[in-house]
Amino acid sequence: MLVEASAPGKCILFGEHAVVFGQPAVAVAIEQRIKVSIQPSPDEHWRLEGHRLDAKKHPHLNTLRHRLWPTKDGAPPLSIQITGDIPRASGLGSSAALSVAACAALRVARGRWMVEARDGVHHWAEGYSSSIGDTDAYATFDDQKAGLRPSNYDNRTHMIHAESALDLDECAVLGHAVEAAAQGGRASPMDASTCAHGGVVLLSDQVEEDATHLYRRELEMSDGKRTWELHDLEVPEGGDDLFLVIGNTGVHAPTSAQVAKVAEAIGQEPERMKEIETIGTIARRGILALKNGDYDAVGRAMTENQIMLRGLGVSCPELDALIRAAAPTSLGAKLTGAGGGGCMVALTRNPKTTSEAIELAGGRAFISKFGNEGVRVETIERMPIWSPDS
Repeated sequence: MLVEASAPGKCILFGEHAVVFGQPAVAVAIEQRIKVSIQPSPDEHWRLEGHRLDAKKHPHLNTLRHRLWPTKDGAPPLSIQITGDIPRASGLGSSAALSVAACAALRVARGRWMVEARDGVHHWAEGYSSSIGDTDAYATFDDQKAGLRPSNYDNRTHMIHAESALDLDECAVLGHAVEAAAQGGRASPMDASTCAHGGVVLLSDQVEEDATHLYRRELEMSDGKRTWELHDLEVPEGGDDLFLVIGNTGVHAPTSAQVAKVAEAIGQEPERMKEIETIGTIARRGILALKNGDYDAVGRAMTENQIMLRGLGVSCPELDALIRAAAPTSLGAKLTGAGGGGCMVALTRNPKTTSEAIELAGGRAFISKFGNEGVRVETIERMPIWSPDS
């Protein structure tokens, strides 16, 4: 019995940090991916890379197993292997890619119970979705009803297995819930949605024209409720010769610490919210340019965004050095993700030259095209591993 699923990383073109406060942002799925493999554990313990799973060190996996693989319902322990080429703590969504891929693997491994309604249409008997109101993906992981739909679960009629049980929205909503839990309750849905759906994802405080609306996400934070509208953004023709060159500083910078740093700064100086609003204005200009296929303007928005992020204090000398090195051969360059280290990204038509400049400045560069595939199932052998009876 074996399931393998993978999900891409992401880079943000504009809007990081401001997105946590409800401002718009755009993220792109990159070619680099994380793969999660699961199979029954050889003993009574959950294992990761052969060692006993430490819940405190791996909060994403720990939260997911309570959502989709509850021991209290008889789910057996699993052995997990993680591989991939997305560097950790680098602003490329490695934790979201891990969460989304793990969610996909667990769902495929257990299948999904269905209900046959009177109209003849089959509906889920359990699971998470933006359209389902009687489950709470964001509840604490010890909630006894987490993952269940009490109104329909006892009326299940049949189970679907393997890839047919997979749902991108479920992977995205659970990925976001896991990110929020790991980051102290503060996380936008951007990373999880991009890793799940792939392509180019637009997140806004309103439903946008000229973009396919996916769903709404809401999250109660310590300073109020946040609401985001997620969209799939179809990029116009004319970008076939464009590449994203990502430069890794090698400096680890956990997202949660950077998000908390910005929140604390604004809490101490509320007038700095104007900086967040300015990032939102820049993001809107970038979104319009992206819709119009004006990639020169997209690059300018990225560069302006970097100026504001540096002002917020989330850049660092290593990032600034790589951005300066990439600028002469790029349309625009900026940090991507939470900052404080991690990676920068350049939009360029000269990926080889830009990569060489980044590496000469001390970074590790890799190249990605636009429009990469979202979460996918790689391997399925002898399913399901476990199926809940109640």
